[in-house]
Amino acid sequence: MELDAQYEIKEACGVFGIYDFSGDDVAPSIYYGLSALQHRGQESCGIAVSNTKGPKGNIDSHKGMGLVSEVFKEENLHSLHGNLGIGHVRYSTTGATTLANAQPLVLNYVKGTLALAHNGNLVNAQELRDHLERNGALFHTTTDSEVIAYCIARERINSKSVEEAILKTAGMIRGAYGLVIASPRKLIGVRDPLGLKPLCLGKRDSAYILASESCALQSVGAEFVRDIRPGEIITITEQGISSDYTLCQEKKAHCIFEYIYFARLDSTMDNINIYDARIRAGAALAKSYPVEADLVCGVPDSGIPAAKGFSEASGIPFGLAFYKNSYVGRTFIKPTQKERENSVRLKLNVLESVVKGKRIVLVDDSIVRGTTIANLIHMLKKAGAVSVHVRISSPPFLYPCYFGTDIPSNKQLIASSHSTEEICSMIGADSLGYMKIEDLQSMVGDLPICKACFDNQYPMKIR
Repeated sequence: MELDAQYEIKEACGVFGIYDFSGDDVAPSIYYGLSALQHRGQESCGIAVSNTKGPKGNIDSHKGMGLVSEVFKEENLHSLHGNLGIGHVRYSTTGATTLANAQPLVLNYVKGTLALAHNGNLVNAQELRDHLERNGALFHTTTDSEVIAYCIARERINSKSVEEAILKTAGMIRGAYGLVIASPRKLIGVRDPLGLKPLCLGKRDSAYILASESCALQSVGAEFVRDIRPGEIITITEQGISSDYTLCQEKKAHCIFEYIYFARLDSTMDNINIYDARIRAGAALAKSYPVEADLVCGVPDSGIPAAKGFSEASGIPFGLAFYKNSYVGRTFIKPTQKERENSVRLKLNVLESVVKGKRIVLVDDSIVRGTTIANLIHMLKKAGAVSVHVRISSPPFLYPCYFGTDIPSNKQLIASSHSTEEICSMIGADSLGYMKIEDLQSMVGDLPICKACFDNQYPMKIR
């Protein structure tokens, strides 16, 4: 992924929920789980907890702007007492980057309290919001997540249980969502019927966990149990686990960009190992766009697995062309184009002895505007690379995503207005090859995928 954060493709969020039947405080576990999901959202984060043995209806929460390690210090983390809780890390796709929009959302309503964390994006949020406002709802945020919370609260008034209210709400909302919801005595997970957004179940001793990715389970010493089925509503209580499959359907469309970029390398998602998927992507690139070269290198960190796959399939040696400085902060200010270019050099240095005199294959997962990859090619050639052949493990971005992937407008997508040959010339590459759309399936086997940002074939009606 291009390193210029201003033009990165961003994921919506990561969610984490835990119910510990032993009664131990879960806030520290949520902290570590969210830290493992930090790659899914770096703008804000939060934790909400409930003591299932205490007074019914009390939910304590803390949230703030920034990384998990910035928002949660020892004193506020240990002030959150409860054995049931949820957490959230956020990128803003719907709603501004403000503290008011940070999650989890905590709702006090006539039937009690509710905390909700949401990964994804609804396509009918405005329609539902307008209806709720006409009926007297007052919104405190600009997110579609609050629309979901209000719908649940409204439906709960005429429902026998919160699960029934959630089922009714899930029947109304359209789009992509992985939800974790805490009522005072229940932990509930919901996954959209297409499976666009991920959600999985784990277990640690007497605790059950819901998380966006399996890497978050490992971070708290839990074992992976299974993925939540698309359309499933899973409820965890002291009596055990139950599921409602009413919304499950045959049609599915898992987001391919989870496998290209979003998910962490050590995660497994819908029975697909992320690392292996990216190795296969690189192998497909090598088959489609062979080239005579001396060394295959990946753009850290996003392009390295695909580069390794390209190397294995082509027989061209794999090597590291860059040293990544891990201590450059995410808040490095880049107000001008020149300073943005300098920030790339701060993050990455070329290993001159590795690339000098070599024909290089440079692999990354995407090109958004082209500015970062152009800088890297220039740096490689300045260090003595004879040629740089760029291979991208995704097709060109051409269309918007409505499901929680923050793809910039067409004006910012270089592929929407330039041919591959033009882009190759603009970035200074000696050749350029994108993943073929038909090869995307090779990454995930027979898993049904959504690839609408590449082919304009959306799995549901958008408007």
